Amino acid sequence: MAARGHVQDPNDRRLRPIYDYLDNGNNKMAIQQADKLLKKHKDLHCAKVLKAIGMQRTGKQDEAFNLAQEVATLEPTDDNSLQALTILYREMHRPELVTKLYEAAVRKVPLSEEYHSHLFMAYARVGDYKKMQQAISAQDEKLAQTMFLPLAERMVEKMVKEEKIEAEAEVQLYFMILERLGKCVEALNMVRGPLGEKLTSELQSRENKCMMMYQRLQLWPECNALSYKLLLKNPDDWQFYLSYFDSLFHLMDMSWSPSEEGQHCVEGHVTTTVAEAVKFVVDRMAEEDKKDSRPLRGPYMACLELIHRLRQRGCPDDKELGDPLELMVQFFGKFGDKPCCITDLKIYLHLLPPEQHTQFRNRLEELVPLGEAGEDGFRFPGDTKALQRHLCVCQLSRALGLQHALDTEGKLSLIAQLKAHYHHGLRFRKSCLKTELQFSDMYCLMAAHVYIDLWTENGDENMLWQCLGLLEEGLSFSPSNAQFKLLLLLLFCRLGAFQPVVDLYSSLDAKHVQHDTIGYLLTRYAGSLGQFAAASQSCNFSLRFFHSNQKDTSEYIIQAYKYGAFEKIPEFIAFRTRLNQSLHFAQVRTERMLLDLYTEADITLSLEESVKAMGVCAEEEDIPWDNMRDNRDLTVLVSWDPKDRELTEEHRRLSLEEESVWLKVRSLTLRLLASLALLGHAPSPRNSDKTNENGVTTKSSTLQNLLSQLDQTLQTAARITEKQTKKVRGQRTCLSFVVFWFSSPDDSSELQSQICNTFKSIVVQLQEMLSRCKGEVLEMKDRRLKTQPSLLETLVFFLETVCVVLWVASYSANVLRPLKSSLQKKKKKKKDTCTAMPVVLCGFQEWTSGLQGVVTQALDHVKAQEAQLTTLKLAALTLEEGDQQTQEECGFTRVAMDKVQSSYLGSLQELGDLLRKRADSLKSLKI
Repeated sequence: MAARGHVQDPNDRRLRPIYDYLDNGNNKMAIQQADKLLKKHKDLHCAKVLKAIGMQRTGKQDEAFNLAQEVATLEPTDDNSLQALTILYREMHRPELVTKLYEAAVRKVPLSEEYHSHLFMAYARVGDYKKMQQAISAQDEKLAQTMFLPLAERMVEKMVKEEKIEAEAEVQLYFMILERLGKCVEALNMVRGPLGEKLTSELQSRENKCMMMYQRLQLWPECNALSYKLLLKNPDDWQFYLSYFDSLFHLMDMSWSPSEEGQHCVEGHVTTTVAEAVKFVVDRMAEEDKKDSRPLRGPYMACLELIHRLRQRGCPDDKELGDPLELMVQFFGKFGDKPCCITDLKIYLHLLPPEQHTQFRNRLEELVPLGEAGEDGFRFPGDTKALQRHLCVCQLSRALGLQHALDTEGKLSLIAQLKAHYHHGLRFRKSCLKTELQFSDMYCLMAAHVYIDLWTENGDENMLWQCLGLLEEGLSFSPSNAQFKLLLLLLFCRLGAFQPVVDLYSSLDAKHVQHDTIGYLLTRYAGSLGQFAAASQSCNFSLRFFHSNQKDTSEYIIQAYKYGAFEKIPEFIAFRTRLNQSLHFAQVRTERMLLDLYTEADITLSLEESVKAMGVCAEEEDIPWDNMRDNRDLTVLVSWDPKDRELTEEHRRLSLEEESVWLKVRSLTLRLLASLALLGHAPSPRNSDKTNENGVTTKSSTLQNLLSQLDQTLQTAARITEKQTKKVRGQRTCLSFVVFWFSSPDDSSELQSQICNTFKSIVVQLQEMLSRCKGEVLEMKDRRLKTQPSLLETLVFFLETVCVVLWVASYSANVLRPLKSSLQKKKKKKKDTCTAMPVVLCGFQEWTSGLQGVVTQALDHVKAQEAQLTTLKLAALTLEEGDQQTQEECGFTRVAMDKVQSSYLGSLQELGDLLRKRADSLKSLKI
């Protein structure tokens, strides 16, 4: 802000101290200096705006906005005021106001190129493309020449005819326009012609664009010939093998044949038969075999890919390429010491029949150089290349399902072998940096996977504790191993221990879009495990990224316009849309607001004030349900499972359906609470004539509509998971109770009886919910540690329901107070001491008493759990006997147990604190 250039008028000199104060973060002094200046120069608009910036930065947002609007309504045209208002509106996250600002400036100074440019950029920030085009057309010729390119095809064509296109960016833009207009033939001709020679910034940019157009136009001969030509130049370019095979089979399906005279097509030779393709691939492999240098992987993988495709089509020619087993053994012999070998071969393991799986594993083991067997009977590799080969064999063995087929004893023996190889491999990198991974880390990770197999198959929780201990040990040697952290994070969440998870996620140092793709691993469990402070911090991790996305991507788009990177603009727009419609964004936003209500509403602020501060609107839905994007990376954890155990599209679909339904339930709960807060704004007796005037009837209809939507959503959810819907129905019953206050215009005894019965029903439901929380979250049985994390989740949901009940009770009290007050006035007038209190008032008092009893029971239960956990001595656990663990390994297992115990204790303490605060609120609830 301080870089203002040379002083052009006295106002710049007067404003300089304010700019300096703002730049240095001294906002209070900036405000004082602006006030002094405004006393002398009342019409100095920029000083007012700078004062507003200072107020915005000191937390006085409303006052800052009002002051800024005073200036904006005057439609200033001086550069200082406009720039200062732009800065202020950006800090307020109100980019739409900048457009209005420059619209007014352009109206007053229509010949200003600078204001036209600012207006165009303002439209770009808010994504108003139609007005961007209008802004361009309204500008002078000079500005149009620099900014019309993405918006007017005919102008580009004119430049082409006049031979004015010189830069590569302009050629890229021309290609983009033709492509989006569907003019693929014109785009292809342009790339093939002289303009295409300017496409030099990316390797094979021209060829890639030609290939794209050939595929769209279904010009398979040209596609095939170009792929063939490029593979001769670079036989390791995998994308062209795929296009080569695709085009070949398209040509075969079309029964296409080349003309007898001349070239097959403009790109040269076309392959039209399987025999030619087989010969081409075999020749490429033969050339690699002759090399003295290291061979390329592409031709060998292409051979397996062609076998796969020929088998798919039922073509017998696959035998001409050889036996897949021999080809894979050959591939392993050449590339087995590279980490990529497992990922290359895994996708073709289905070519091997089940009866060859063991034979294949044995053949590979013969190619692994191992030393002599030691005392424990294991043979170890002598260097890192041999280690990588042995590791690859283990990974392929798991991918073939051979590890899963072992019995319990076999799996325990396998774990012992993997751990021995892991510890042996640590010697190869003793003096590595913290950021470097150990060569043998994957042994440790695979052993952890086998432990998880035993846990899920046998339900033996001891296997899980040993798995956690092993991962903790692995992390001590490789502090930067993301796979160890991700698996630990997931397992701790499964155990209901959220405390260690936050530190693990922080240490991952997730960057930018990763908060959207892997953030669900953290936030999915954030609110349900009782660590409310940590949950709030976790949601902030993700929300900070999403909130900055809109501003950041707008700036990226503007920079792309400025520097001519036009092909990037659609990518930035698509990226922004993807994040705005993210399922994870909607989940985190909703859970964060619910979390704030449950932990703060009616404690630091009233429910109504909390809802107003969040900007929640009960009537409007702000989640794009029809365009929801599932951006979760569900394959972020390494897995070597066989194909029948891999994640399928059906699994993804079911997961998305479950997450969406649960989000709908939570979103409707939030909107119902917002509706309840609005109802509490102006309560009136049910028989008051002012009900309609106050709009309460309209608000109650909103509540009824939301309850109806919640019922429909719960019916859908019940088909997926009945367990969660049972919990929500208790909250739904309580919220629907509010409708009673509007269901009848009179105070009939029948209605009062219904209300009293609902009072009792709510207490009974809370009692039932509390009874499901009974049990030990963590206990020792037969010197073994057992967990029941579901009890913790149920207790958290019980607390949420208590909060809802209290808010409903508070609203009920607001409704009943005028009724009691009017009765007391009548008593005084008539001097009648025998007038009976209405049933509903007595029922309300009994209800609050019953609620106090339930909350007291819950507090006693939490205290008992805390005491039990505090006295639990983990040192007394049996870990060594029969567990194949050394003393050092037992130490890491105890570290994991301590973390779980500490997390449970922290959760119970936070739950207890919040319950006590709610109990205090309940005591003060009187009519």
